[in-house]
Amino acid sequence: MTVLILTCRQDVTADLVVAELREQGVPLVRFDPADLPDQAGLSVEFDRGDFTGYLSTEGRLVSIHGVRSIWVRRPGRPAAHAANPSEWLTAECGQALYGMLYATTARWMNHPAAAEPARHKPFQLRVAQHSGFAVPSTLVTTYPRAARDFAVQCTDIVVKSASGPPTVDPPVALPTTRIGPDTDFSDVAAGATLLQRYIPKAADIRLFCVGSELFAARKTAASGQVDGRYGCHGHHWEAVDVPARILRAVHEYMALTGLAYGAFDFAEDAEGLWWFLECNQGGQFGFVELETGQPIAAAVASWLAAPGATHR
Repeated sequence: MTVLILTCRQDVTADLVVAELREQGVPLVRFDPADLPDQAGLSVEFDRGDFTGYLSTEGRLVSIHGVRSIWVRRPGRPAAHAANPSEWLTAECGQALYGMLYATTARWMNHPAAAEPARHKPFQLRVAQHSGFAVPSTLVTTYPRAARDFAVQCTDIVVKSASGPPTVDPPVALPTTRIGPDTDFSDVAAGATLLQRYIPKAADIRLFCVGSELFAARKTAASGQVDGRYGCHGHHWEAVDVPARILRAVHEYMALTGLAYGAFDFAEDAEGLWWFLECNQGGQFGFVELETGQPIAAAVASWLAAPGATHR
């Protein structure tokens, strides 16, 4: 049985898992949907009650009935590498590929039906509240007056992107930024804006849930730090134990969302409370594994290699 990895050509996080799968002797195929239809191919047939299908890439052919599990890591847009790309070609190739894969009994990490809603920040925050996490007061609005009222109420807030940086060339950074109640909020009317109560951080926490396994790491925050993703403060990631309350909340969150993998971000305050910020259903873990030595890639590989019922 084969592990199918849907990802782009350059993905260091996927490389770590590929190495682990090969170490375990598990067959795998790395497939980029962007290579359809010129550099990769597919065929699926429904006839007389029978269902057959094949994928081919880089000279390798795999039957979809031989796929044990599917890891949706960082796939390209279907047909993005085609000689004559178009929205219609992307739609056609996407329908064919994912429609075929949905018809299998393979385990997913993560199934697109679960991953799609899990990408949306308001949905994440609601599920996080229900799961028992501490969640900072948050407002998503297009109304300047609502933004001003929220800022006055909370006194100290941050503004952040709900969807992440835009995909433009050259790439741009959108760090979380601290602002005060005297800010001019008139531009909020130009697009949905996410505002959140500022949590003074003692540390950043990154937690990875792989199936039922949890790996957490802590990095001490610099004085007044807002966004730990930007700037070097001389601090490094260190493995840390997961509090019992967080462990229960993580498992509840994963059950409610139907995810098999999640990368959680928390802000740890001066009292040691972990505040939920987000859960990235496809977040990378390589940088934490390299600094802490935690076997996250091995855990992902073992989950993908294990037999079992479909996880959706």
